[in-house]
Amino acid sequence: MGDLSASLEISASGLRAQAQRLRHTSENIANTDTPGYRRKTVSFKDVAGAGEIGGVRTGRVQLDRSDPVRIYDPNHPLADDSGHYDGSNVDLVVEIADAREAQRSYEANLKIFDQARQMSAGLLELLRR
Repeated sequence: MGDLSASLEISASGLRAQAQRLRHTSENIANTDTPGYRRKTVSFKDVAGAGEIGGVRTGRVQLDRSDPVRIYDPNHPLADDSGHYDGSNVDLVVEIADAREAQRSYEANLKIFDQARQMSAGLLELLRR
């Protein structure tokens, strides 16, 4: 039964990590047109170690260091003397691909969680007999 509960904990950690990744991807998509906005990324860390069951944990949120897009609009309130201002550095295509990947990873972890739960229920049913 310990292995089944460990698999539940590992898949739950994956669910939490992918949910946070989706949250940041959603923020990036929402701020695509926000001047000066920097894309947020989140890294994953393996928590398997001494005495730990395993799984994944999210690291610190980091801002993308790539240069923002320079936009020409002399009527914009943030425009400089040349008529340019800094847009965001969010690429919508990349964000949609990241969201799709995170969604599929979330679904895979959910499927593992459900399988472990069903196996636990089956084991308990066998033990009751």
